[in-house]
Amino acid sequence: MTIKPLGDRVVLKLIEAEETTKSGIILAGTAKEKPQIAEVMAVGPGGIVDGKDVEMYVDEGDKVLTSKYSGTEVKIDGDEYTIVRQSDILAIVE
Repeated sequence: MTIKPLGDRVVLKLIEAEETTKSGIILAGTAKEKPQIAEVMAVGPGGIVDGKDVEMYVDEGDKVLTSKYSGTEVKIDGDEYTIVRQSDILAIVE
């Protein structure tokens, strides 16, 4: 099954956070922060959204930095994805 976002929506797959700190301490599941870096899996067409013309700036395969608690989490075929508006993406990570 594939996800095809509409409007200015973007489908992201979160990149797992580090399990250990730089000094070698292993983090418990509750101590880890929600990852903020994600890979773009699919991009909506943009166009007119809420009466404004929206141009899409991200492409599939880009790594991006997102707001901590933005978007809607969905699980499809055992994989977890987050669907966000393009405006919830803070930066492209190069």
